[in-house]
This record gives sequence, structure tokens and C-alpha cells, in this order.
Amino acid sequence: MNKTQIAKICEAQRAFFATGKTLDVNFRIVQLKRLREFIKRYENQLEAAMKKDLCKSEVEGFLCDVGPSIMEITETIKGLKKWARSETHFSGLLCWPSVVTKVHKMPYGNCLIISPFNFPVLLTFGVLAACISGGNTAVLKCSSKSSESTKVMKKLIRDAFPQKYITVIDGGHDVADMCLDQRFDKIFYTGSPKVGVHVMQKAAKNLTPVALELGGETGNWCVIRKDANLKDAARKIAFFKACNSGQICININQIAVAREVAEPFIEELKKAFEKQLGPNAIQNDEYPKLITKAAYDKCDNWVKKYKSKLVYGGQGDGKTHKYNPTILYPMSADDDICKQELFNPILPIVPFADNQIDKVLKMIASREHGLALYLFTSDIAWAKRVMKTQQFGGGCINEVCIHLMVKGVPFNGTGHSGIGAYHGEWGFREFTHPTTVLMGKKYFNLPLREHPYNGKNGIKYKMIKSMMR
Repeated sequence: MNKTQIAKICEAQRAFFATGKTLDVNFRIVQLKRLREFIKRYENQLEAAMKKDLCKSEVEGFLCDVGPSIMEITETIKGLKKWARSETHFSGLLCWPSVVTKVHKMPYGNCLIISPFNFPVLLTFGVLAACISGGNTAVLKCSSKSSESTKVMKKLIRDAFPQKYITVIDGGHDVADMCLDQRFDKIFYTGSPKVGVHVMQKAAKNLTPVALELGGETGNWCVIRKDANLKDAARKIAFFKACNSGQICININQIAVAREVAEPFIEELKKAFEKQLGPNAIQNDEYPKLITKAAYDKCDNWVKKYKSKLVYGGQGDGKTHKYNPTILYPMSADDDICKQELFNPILPIVPFADNQIDKVLKMIASREHGLALYLFTSDIAWAKRVMKTQQFGGGCINEVCIHLMVKGVPFNGTGHSGIGAYHGEWGFREFTHPTTVLMGKKYFNLPLREHPYNGKNGIKYKMIKSMMR
């Protein structure tokens, strides 16, 4: 795919959008149903592709990618007519006699969706569902790292939709830049903060609005108080860190554990890993691998750097790119590994005195906002206060990750962890622009806004002031 071909695709999509066909809500619903139908039709191929790319088992592929995509589309189909309905507002006495104002939810037009490798199906089709619901056309730039998944998605979209409406473009960073050099009406990017900056710079040339779903530059914290149920916390954290081998934007990056319970918690965490994956996870066929050799080497280099803190795991297979869940303890929050997103199965554990929890939260708040925050404690009142005062994308109290699965709520981060929000109605809003239209009247218009005003002692000023309260 070269720049000329991409430009022709964008031109064809812009022409198709100009026909007004996508403005029809019923048309959008038909397309969403078609997308859902083809995902179901290609389910086995998608799961097989993810197994090749990431060594995900078919069950994990359905649980984390295919199934949530179907759920997202179904929710969108059910709610779309209500979401897309124009709003009616009272214009106010100052606008008399034009008392009716409408707010129409208008599509942006031609959209670019750049999706990542870690959840190639969900983070492509979940965003596409929102894009279609808004009445847009879409160019999907899928990841070259998850090449097998991209091949299947390209075939699926080609079979389901005409290129002038939706198409998949594959290739590396050079192809992504070719896409970004085109004039789109909306860009949705999922990936790292560093590339997010690059996307915004490219989009700024055309003042194109951007939504970013980012992992968080300094990682997502999990805090475990001394009153937490350690076995329950360990079980959930072990599942989460093993899922996709830690390559999840909302995954736990580092854990702050009350020193009073740190060692018993680590023992529970070791047991949980072994119960779920066996004594050597890299020999488990269902345990995913790291996406590339570079990702594997980065993980291995971190472990080598902190080998004196290694208390569990630390072994990998350079051929399969699988790396065992690894615990490093005791770590400092100022260690380099605790200051960035890892995207692998390493868990640095930072001990703290439970009565110093406020200092821990202050430290977390001083860093770039994470995409997620997880708290384990029996003090629910305290946890609720924290969740209302910290800045982060989303999170859980005494649970991990499943806030992502809740219908009707927004998902994304803030600052270095994201811009905008999507899922359900929030996705529809992200891909539409609210257009305000006042319904004017020909008769009985008051001359209040017109000259002459006759100063502040005049009747016009007094009437205007009485209305503008």
C-alpha cells in the first residue's frame, strides 16, 4: 500500500459519505448487524490467528476479544436510535419568539482508526462499532505485529463492506504515517503515549479531532492495604497478570503492598500463579507469549537488571517468546522499572507502612495519570474516597479489569493515559459532533437586541437584564 493508493481510498470514502447514505440511522444498524454477523462467521479464524500472533488460547481469544466485540456491537444496536435522536431544548425568553432549539448528532465524516496488537479484534471492531454508529466511514490501520489477525480482519471487512465505506490497511509505521498524512475528519489511536504525541502532531496540521486510548506513561498502580483479603487479591492479580502475558493497557504495572502483609501476600501470589498456570508457565500451551523478540528481550533485560530482587519466576524461552510471571521484591517506587509501563508479566512489589498510605497516594498522584487504579482493602469507605479524589482512567475496588466489561459506562484515560472516551453511548458521542440549530420565527420578534439601546436607563437594558439571570 502506497501513499497514492491510500489517498484514492480516502477520496472514495469522502465521496461516499457525501452521498448522505450514512446519515440514515437504519442504514447504520444494518451495517452493525452485518459486522456482528461476520465476526461470528469468522470467529474460529480470528481465534486461530490470535493463537499464532500471541499464543492466546481459543478460550482467551473469545473471552477477551471476540466475545466483548459482539457484546459492544449488540449494545450499540439496541441503543442507537435513542442515542441518535435529536434533542429539543427551550431557547429561553431572550430568544423569544424562537423558543425551540434542536441539537443534532452529526457524524464527523471519514475516520481513521489505528489499532494495536495486544487485543487486535476488540480494539479494532469495538472502536469500529462506535464509528459506524456515528454515521462515519472508516479506514482501519491494523497492527503489523499481529499480522495473522490483521490478515483475517482484512478479509472479513473486505467480504462484509465495500472499500468506499470501510476498509483495512495493513503495514508498519511507514504506512501509518501515510494514513496520518491524509486529511481525516476524526482519528482514533490506541497505543503508547509516545506514539500518541506523534499522532496528535500529525493531526494538528489539519486540526483533526483526536481520541487516544493510551496505556499510561508511568503505569497502573495496585494498592493492597493490610486489611485486604490476601488470597482473594492474589488470585485475581495472578489471573490478570497472566492474561495476554501482561500485554494489557489496563494491567497492573506495579503493586504497593502494606509492609505488614507483604510477605504473606507474595506467598499467596506464588500459589495463585502455580494453581492457574502450573509450576512452569512457559510450558503451558494456554499461556500467551510476548509479541516480538524485542518485547521478550526488553522483559528479560529488566529481570537481569533487578536479579537481586527476584523472588519468583525470572525464566523465559527465547524461541517461543514466553516469559514466566515474575515477582521482584522489595522494590522502591523510585526504581526505573516502577516509573514506566512494562507491558509484560513482571510485577514489581513496593512495600510501604500501612499508616503511610497517604504518602503512597500522593506519590501516585504526582506521576502521569494511569489508565487504571486497583485497590484491595476491607475499608470500603476509604477506598471510595480514594476513587473519587485520584485522577485515572477507571478501576476497581477489590477486583481487577472487569470494569472494562460493564455496559453503559465510558472507558479511557486522562492526560498521558488518554483523550476522549468510548463504549456504548460514549463511543457514539466520541464519533459524532453535536450541532445546535435554533428554530427562528418570522413574527412577533422583539427589538430588544437591536439599536438604539438608549443607555442603561432605557427600557431595553432593564428588560435584557431581567432575562439574563
